[in-house]
Amino acid sequence: MTALPGKGPTGRRVARRRDLVAVAVGALVLAAWDASGLDLAAARLFGRARGFPARDAWWLVHLGHDGLRWLGWAIVAMLLANALRPWTRALDARQRWGWLALTLAGAALAPLMKQASLTSCPWELTEFGGVAAHVSHWRLGVADGGPGHCFPSGHASTAFALLSGWFVAREAYPRAARHGLAAVCLLGAFAGSVQLARGAHYPSHTLWTAWFCWTLNALAAPWLAPRSLETPNLP
Repeated sequence: MTALPGKGPTGRRVARRRDLVAVAVGALVLAAWDASGLDLAAARLFGRARGFPARDAWWLVHLGHDGLRWLGWAIVAMLLANALRPWTRALDARQRWGWLALTLAGAALAPLMKQASLTSCPWELTEFGGVAAHVSHWRLGVADGGPGHCFPSGHASTAFALLSGWFVAREAYPRAARHGLAAVCLLGAFAGSVQLARGAHYPSHTLWTAWFCWTLNALAAPWLAPRSLETPNLP
């Protein structure tokens, strides 16, 4: 788990460097994944010539997909309540409203990007009974013959939008922030696995959503740092 470098301006500078290093390393790892061709190999684990048998499975659709979406909205409601009547009293109003705003921005980022994407979902590929050819989502401007609008994963953004909590609360509530970060990563992995099994997304779609949300928060973090040099030492 990521270690916290301490409080105050020096600790925040160290944290910012680590955040940006994670952005750079993550981009390199994901570029290597894209080049490996493992997306298609992963889809073939679940897809058949006539499609994805688990596409309409009740527990995947209603629990894994719809359930996660409702959970995300419930957490947004909690963050709104916290902004209005705070239960994280170590965070000032600017941080609490910023936490809510960053969460909503992270949730909206992938769906907005999908509108311009020419990449189709795995269940649209010809080898799984669809009409599209497999084309890398980084071949910008190259259509695959399908409906597109599938990169990155909007469903995974429901989970990874919650990375905002790590960046906002890690100084005031380090233990809770660590636990929250672990929970978000597990929730994001679950969301990605659900959509992979259904044929809705490749692993890279989920991983890039995580990267986009992390980068958004890493860039915004300096504006949400505590204004005072000292922060209560809360768990």
